[in-house]
Amino acid sequence: MCGIVGYIGSKPAYPILVKGLKRLEYRGYDSAGVALIDDNQQLNVYKTKGKVSELENFVIQKNISGNIGIAHTRWATHGEPCSENAHPHFSSSESLALIHNGIIENYAVLKEKLQAKGYVFKSSTDTEVLVQLIEYIKITNNLDLLTAVQLALQEVIGAYAIAVIEKNHPEQIIAARKSSPLVVGIGDGELFLASDATPIVEYTDKVVYLNDEEIAVLSNGTELKVVNLHNAEITPDVKTVVMNLGQLEKGGYSHFMLKEIFEQPDCIHDCMRGRVNVEGTNVALSAVIDHKEVMLRAKRFIIVACGTSWHAALIGKQLIENFCRIPVEVEYASEFRYRNPVINNEDVVIAISQSGETADTLAAVELAKSKGAFIYGICNAIGSSIPRATNTGSYIHVGPEIGVASTKAFTGQVTVLTMLALTLAKEKGTINQEDFLEVVGELNSIPEKMKEVLLLNDKIAELSKIFTYAHNFIYLGRGYSYPVALEGALKLKEISYIHAEGYPAAEMKHGPIALVDAEMPVVVIATHNALYEKVLSNIQEIKARKGKVIAVVNKGDTIISKIADICIELPSTIECLDPLITTVPLQMLAYHIAVCKGMDVDQPRNLAKSVTVE
Repeated sequence: MCGIVGYIGSKPAYPILVKGLKRLEYRGYDSAGVALIDDNQQLNVYKTKGKVSELENFVIQKNISGNIGIAHTRWATHGEPCSENAHPHFSSSESLALIHNGIIENYAVLKEKLQAKGYVFKSSTDTEVLVQLIEYIKITNNLDLLTAVQLALQEVIGAYAIAVIEKNHPEQIIAARKSSPLVVGIGDGELFLASDATPIVEYTDKVVYLNDEEIAVLSNGTELKVVNLHNAEITPDVKTVVMNLGQLEKGGYSHFMLKEIFEQPDCIHDCMRGRVNVEGTNVALSAVIDHKEVMLRAKRFIIVACGTSWHAALIGKQLIENFCRIPVEVEYASEFRYRNPVINNEDVVIAISQSGETADTLAAVELAKSKGAFIYGICNAIGSSIPRATNTGSYIHVGPEIGVASTKAFTGQVTVLTMLALTLAKEKGTINQEDFLEVVGELNSIPEKMKEVLLLNDKIAELSKIFTYAHNFIYLGRGYSYPVALEGALKLKEISYIHAEGYPAAEMKHGPIALVDAEMPVVVIATHNALYEKVLSNIQEIKARKGKVIAVVNKGDTIISKIADICIELPSTIECLDPLITTVPLQMLAYHIAVCKGMDVDQPRNLAKSVTVE
């Protein structure tokens, strides 16, 4: 959520900042702003409600000079989206400007104290409270900006990633983080700041990921300095980030989401590279092998996740229980962290997050660690907070996912969970060699079968036109396909704003069937597996009530194809790998319906890519 960009160096800051904000648009936002210090030490702040393009229009004819600046895209938490609540925020004297991601939980108490000191607030945000607090401490105690920031943050309860600049000191940016990501890029005589590496990689591949309660001092012409809240100096851990600029561009596709749907065959191949051998006869995850003893003695697995990652976790539960014969619980991280769960040192907690910064999942990790559990992370963003907080884990290696509605990250997560289950089952001896070889061999063929599914894009685009009228959808599946139904419904909700719900097909008659009529489209995942006959019965129940059935079936199906209104025919695979195939047409269906409705597919309203606040 929200995007931070900062620059200090010899180049004009504004073009770098605006380009950086555009790189971060995928995170979701409702306003944008920039603060610059010009050559005359004037601190200029410009901000608007709406898109970065509106900010660009707003600053036409305005002074945007200067070699130091900070910029921000805001996703509203405290206060509605408007120019007054947009960042950066001035201090009362207008000598400081601050941008902030996160939530200051005790802002009301701090605000009341500052108001008693005569401070007047222009916005409804918690962020303005922080910049006023920093200025109050700085002036009252005659302190430099770094010390004032350190003392102010010791009074703050909550999450933050901040950057502050001072009119009278145009040679530095002060940045700090706690529970919200912040990365510093180290260039040739210049320094960059951002919420993640995407705005930085165009200029440098050398980055420092700040840890909680660390403060970075970005000074012109000097090396990066990092200290903690108590001013103890910390040696920056400089890492090399591997990211292709082409991954951040649409590459000829009309939307990032469509590009990422079509990238999935290559992404899954990359995910398996070095883990599944070329012959398709063996799979091994080094994280499982290296920590074999703790994984083998685990009495229980608990998977914590949110949103799409939670749907992947439901598939992971079935894979691990089926292959490894270990009980698995799947928890919403947001509920897990607050319900005083029973955890011990014989538990393995698997945390799944595309961004590696999901606030609730990160908090769940910290809770589980405090109870003695072993933590295994499954993430996409290399160097993010969750991988750094876990004992071990596996990256899904699907490349940056820019579209807010997750696509390739979901299939990447399911692929890693499949490899985890297979590796552990082989080590435990709970899967026979014949079954192991069948699953590994078929997993190796999934990318080619995904390419076959993608050939249906034009057909799905055409049939999507029929359903733009719909106000509600039901998605049904059983077994491994039930989480796919949930994911398909979520995709449609996220980008088309059509209400959709996913259910286990057998549960339809326990309530949802009351909704079925001639105006209700029902998507049924009905591939040929052990529950095929059961799903066939569910389809007949829908048709008896005049429901419109879109059936996802295997090629050559001669039974359901006679009953359903529309059939989407897919290549066959084994049941446990079905989600990797059946998810793809549901992604395309949601995408094309949203496009037909004229929606902003990549940046749907009210949503953010990386949910770094509760």
